[in-house]
Amino acid sequence: MTPAITSAITSAITAAAAGTWKLGDLTVNRMGFGAMRLTGSAAFDLGTPSDRERSIRVLRRAIELGVNHIDTAAFYFSSLRSANELINRALAPYPDDLVVATKVWAGRDPSGEWWWATPEQLRGQVEENLRQLGRDHLDVVNLRVPPSRRNGSIAEHFGALAELRAAGLIRHLGVSGVTPAQLAEAQAIAPVVCVQNRYGIDAGHDDDEFVRACGAQGVAFVPFFAIAGAGRERGATGAESEEILAVARAHGVTAAQVRLAWTLRLGPHVLAIPGTGNPDHLEQNVAAGALRLSADDVARIDSLRADLRGKG
Repeated sequence: MTPAITSAITSAITAAAAGTWKLGDLTVNRMGFGAMRLTGSAAFDLGTPSDRERSIRVLRRAIELGVNHIDTAAFYFSSLRSANELINRALAPYPDDLVVATKVWAGRDPSGEWWWATPEQLRGQVEENLRQLGRDHLDVVNLRVPPSRRNGSIAEHFGALAELRAAGLIRHLGVSGVTPAQLAEAQAIAPVVCVQNRYGIDAGHDDDEFVRACGAQGVAFVPFFAIAGAGRERGATGAESEEILAVARAHGVTAAQVRLAWTLRLGPHVLAIPGTGNPDHLEQNVAAGALRLSADDVARIDSLRADLRGKG
């Protein structure tokens, strides 16, 4: 492929190809960007720190490609890099249409140890994100529920965030790692614009139903680990199913692009936030927003899902 042709293809890539959705009064392209991978070769302290200038280039390129929804958190940092600091350095002053979503309740101290905030400590976490991002308010804040509270009440913590929203520090609220009952509990306190849960091709029937239920309620569903799957924070394992590879070969794309296209096909309320610190992977991810899977493609993937559930 000649440089001229490569340039023409690259210039045609746009996040707008995936369509749009409204988070409250904020319109975003459904193909977004996750900041977790900006800080190193793996999330948090699991890999080696990233090259700072390269990460900044990735962020700026994402904006050039039409990405206007970035997912981040103050606890996205490695020994040398902070995702929020990189976002601030790369993008401030921020584009008017850029929506930056973050999450609280989970936290990490300077040594990298995890901790979970009390309701009274959530304001400090919100202010930490404000300082790092250089903003006077946060567009979207997700309450990231700890696994230990998977079936417990989140009312006290969500109520504290609702008060910060009323005070003008937060524009919109979301929830993450929640059950349908916890979503309903939050909605009884304040409007919820998005649910951010782990979800992908390996998800179970109950998760599928939750995705559909969010759409019926007009709530965005924002899956994480849609590409990484079981690899989670460490990323894709490198092994891929023959069903996914067959679909990828048919379209001349990567397996990761197939997974993203399948994710977006779930409904107009589903937003993708693939993360990377690699400029080439960024362009591949954004380009996946224009990939349309056929009925045969979906049937192949459904057969894989049935097989995975049978083994589960």
